[in-house]
Amino acid sequence: MVTNLESGGLQDRHHVVDALKEKQNVKALCAYLGISRSGYYAYLKRTAEDADGELKRKILAIYEQRNKTVGYRRIQDELYRQYGLVVNHKKVLRLMQELGIQAIIRRKYVYRTSYEAAVSDGRIAENLLQRNFKADGPNQKWVTDVTQYRIFDDRIYLSAVKDLWNGEIVAYHLSKRNDNPLVLETFRQAFETHKDVTGLIVHSDQGSQYTSHAYHGMLPKVGAQISMSRRGNCYDNASIESFFSHLKVEALYPYDIRSIEEAQRRIEEYIRFYNEERAQRKLNKLTPVEYRRQLVA
Repeated sequence: MVTNLESGGLQDRHHVVDALKEKQNVKALCAYLGISRSGYYAYLKRTAEDADGELKRKILAIYEQRNKTVGYRRIQDELYRQYGLVVNHKKVLRLMQELGIQAIIRRKYVYRTSYEAAVSDGRIAENLLQRNFKADGPNQKWVTDVTQYRIFDDRIYLSAVKDLWNGEIVAYHLSKRNDNPLVLETFRQAFETHKDVTGLIVHSDQGSQYTSHAYHGMLPKVGAQISMSRRGNCYDNASIESFFSHLKVEALYPYDIRSIEEAQRRIEEYIRFYNEERAQRKLNKLTPVEYRRQLVA
């Protein structure tokens, strides 16, 4: 091996070390080939700089092609799409920083502006519930929220309404989109099956669905009052959060769920079980539905 390399240059020997370094000790390889370790590492640095130089040229080309609006994630994607290069996103970011370039960031107005508009229009309601999660009868206090469950790259969103009197889920709706129709359809179902809700307090967080014009137009029409948690305070709506936690721990997390359809089936089955079969101590060991029917009887 050494005989074959004696007439070769230093670079050839560096190539040999590079090829064998995963299986052999670098120090031993360098000694065997008669080269210094410092020289080998200097060779590696030069090689990386040469490779980085070419990569930087490609990054700049993509950056200019896209009118300087792309960040390191999209440049990473374009490097693969245009050149077939698989480059770690952290390296792309580092090289962009060395080049002194970054995406021209669009200013984020949407959330701040919509929230301020909701405040100015009076669509941020007072916290009428004040963490008092007890009710003396049905349709006095409802709590509501939206939760999500992820299956690979997909998500399913569950909007639910819970009556604090007996803990019953009075309505729910599932969707692949977390938007206004998800919440509005939930309440359409709730008011369809619960006609007399005059004076009802409906408590939610300050999410965009609950500060929408449509939501604030829907509830007062049936005589319901809107209540909201303080901003960023999940404990103000702890009762519905507790239900979501039980659902995920008992019906979703223990299973290897592979599709949105399977998740939807398990959620629907659990809500039926929760309402009709899951006895609660605070209801004298009755289920929510049994407790409601006892009142009627």
